[in-house]
Amino acid sequence: DAAHNFSDVLSMVISYLANRLARREATEKQTFGFRRSEILAALINSATLIIISVIILFEAVQRLINPVPISANTVIYLAIAGILANGISVLFIRDDSHKNMNMRSVYLHLFGDMLTSVAVLLGGLAMKYLQWYWTDSVFSIAIAVYLLYMSWGILRSSLRIIMQFTPEEIDIQKIAKGIENIAGVKNTHHVHVWQINEHDLMFEAHIDVSEDLKVSGFEKILEQIKDILLKHNIDHS
Repeated sequence: DAAHNFSDVLSMVISYLANRLARREATEKQTFGFRRSEILAALINSATLIIISVIILFEAVQRLINPVPISANTVIYLAIAGILANGISVLFIRDDSHKNMNMRSVYLHLFGDMLTSVAVLLGGLAMKYLQWYWTDSVFSIAIAVYLLYMSWGILRSSLRIIMQFTPEEIDIQKIAKGIENIAGVKNTHHVHVWQINEHDLMFEAHIDVSEDLKVSGFEKILEQIKDILLKHNIDHS
């Protein structure tokens, strides 16, 4: 639980720095600014949580095999403090967690901590009144598995963005077919769709036309292409 709480402090520091960086204006050297910093923060935070969850799982199994007496009163008091601190923090950032991946990773850290503290409290009560020291390990395993499940989605999403994979909701064949249906377009090739961050989608492609055109004529085709792209939430091409 201490390791998990420490990771939360670390994740909030990283997320705060990422938020500050993401607000910087683009420059000639950083033409997209630092918008991807939030994705990097989400990757670091989710990876940290997965590593800690694996360590907790390992320790919990060891404790199941070799149970040890635990100071139940200390566990109970610290668990109550953890529930209050993490619960208040979760309420503060709940709305922001729906808006970007970076804040969602912090929210998961804090929400996971609150659940952990509830489990620790229940375990502390069971240890104090029933001497069930194994509950410490059982609750730890349950919370660690839950955190692994929740963190994996953010880790996977942030990795896809960093690796510039095509967003899962984008059908490149459908977009290419829509462009090729425009009068004057011969074919579409070398199509690339990727994300800078969670919200900004980029599009690049080579468009061949069926006849010689003036620049003004091709501009009209480009406008139609951009209209198609906007239907797929792509506003930079």
